[in-house]
Amino acid sequence: MIDALTLAVIQAGLQQVCNEMDITFSRAAFSPVIAEADDRSDGIYAAEDGALIAQGELGLPVFVGTMAHSAAHLVRLIGEGAVAAPEPGDIYIVNDPYLGGTHLMDVRFARPFFVAGELFCWLQNTGHWPDIGGMVPGGFSAHATEVEQEGLRLPPVKLFKKGVLDREILSIIQSNIRVADQRIGDIKAQASALLVGESRLNEMVSRYGLITLREAIAGIRARAAERMLAEIRRIPDGVYSAETFVDSDGVVDAPLRIALTVTRQGDELVFDLGDSSPPCQGPMNSVWATTCSAVYLAMKHIFPDVPINAGTFVPLRVIRPEGTFLDAKYPRPVSGCAAEVSQRIAEAVFLAIAQALPAEVWAAPAGTSGNFALGGFDPARNAGYVMYQITGGGYGGNAEADGLTNGCSTIGISKTAPVEVMEQYYPVLFRRFAIHEASGGAGAQRGGFGVHYEVELLRGEAKASFVMDHGRFGPPGVLGGGEGAKNIVKLHRNGTTTIPLHLSKDQGLHLRAGDRVEVMTPGGGGYGNPQDRDPALVAQDVRRGYYTADQAKALWG
Repeated sequence: MIDALTLAVIQAGLQQVCNEMDITFSRAAFSPVIAEADDRSDGIYAAEDGALIAQGELGLPVFVGTMAHSAAHLVRLIGEGAVAAPEPGDIYIVNDPYLGGTHLMDVRFARPFFVAGELFCWLQNTGHWPDIGGMVPGGFSAHATEVEQEGLRLPPVKLFKKGVLDREILSIIQSNIRVADQRIGDIKAQASALLVGESRLNEMVSRYGLITLREAIAGIRARAAERMLAEIRRIPDGVYSAETFVDSDGVVDAPLRIALTVTRQGDELVFDLGDSSPPCQGPMNSVWATTCSAVYLAMKHIFPDVPINAGTFVPLRVIRPEGTFLDAKYPRPVSGCAAEVSQRIAEAVFLAIAQALPAEVWAAPAGTSGNFALGGFDPARNAGYVMYQITGGGYGGNAEADGLTNGCSTIGISKTAPVEVMEQYYPVLFRRFAIHEASGGAGAQRGGFGVHYEVELLRGEAKASFVMDHGRFGPPGVLGGGEGAKNIVKLHRNGTTTIPLHLSKDQGLHLRAGDRVEVMTPGGGGYGNPQDRDPALVAQDVRRGYYTADQAKALWG
């Protein structure tokens, strides 16, 4: 029996292995979306079934469920003989959304970890590649109607065989993506992160031995389940319902409904999304792995002290929503599932649990990653480029405080790459990067503010694409709070200003030098009755320029 102190030390050690992989990945990557924005994650997974052992706290939460699904599919396919068995030094590459993935741009690497010739676990990571081919630069095709239009789809194959990069597979990948010469830097960074993980795990094996490590992993998993169960027991028995809406699927200009029922049944919390909208034509379908992960990450937000591993999810049962757009099957397009639809699912969880634990849950956050891709040719550098921009937004107010301003997306820790870095890499100039004033929803505690930026194309021509959300509906408040401001996208071209037909989604918009793209991301929802807000705080917000006097009067009276 392992004592509690040793168990805690081993748990922290496994977490640190993942953190070091995360840091290595970002530091070595070429693309700003990984190197600066940290759109990646690393973890350790069980050899027998792919169950999560540990995941880096510096990685995207949305990958907490998807990479476990991906590892499970890899184990299954190897067992069926459909994928070659692992050998030391191998690294598999896969981005197939229907095999435990998200969208095609999130590319996963998996490296087997052997001890004395025996497979002990899998080291795995995911990185967002700026381009994976498809109809538009960046892969966010707002009008795609099948996954092939979104880019190159890779089944699990060995990109590295016994430590050696397979140049033939690499050439296939590079022949199907834009700015291919830059991807080799990201590929080597992604592989190097797994190598660092292998080195650190070997140190742990040497220090504790396999028997102790196996026993510790089982103990850590059991304790996580107990911790989550203890939190669930604080939720009164009952049924809690909520609904949220995706603006549109990018093809049909009508909202998609996410209908959630959460039922506390003894020692289990059951999540039923079965009454949600049917599969959609456009790219806002969500694959099963992402739908599950959205629920898991939402519960981790609500109960942040519960450690993350497979045990965390034991008391959480998500009913597979077959026949809805939250259980996408091939060939449904899915580019918006991880960055946008998952956040609407998490939002529904927040709104439902807020009914049971109002003092601990907050109003809805901005709930969009603000996906903006710009691809073109820079005549000054005589080279093509693909720029991918993500932005933060306001968080919802809570019982204790106003919402956070310019917080990262619900599903990640990714931050906007520094403006100076983007201007160095790409032929653009940020004319504005500021607070989206008056965007926080009214409440006793108001929502945080979104971001207002404006970027100008300086040279050449380019195509812009957007897959965002909350352009039709603002993030809702709770307990009487008002909704946050909606997402706004404007294109300033040839002296005219236009708004995309689908408000937050469009693709292939032609830009010339001097044209500008303006984006105002959502603010968070308000918490509680606006009439209960301290008048001094309202006056302070007006003095700071967050709201005009007229806006404050209209919202707070």
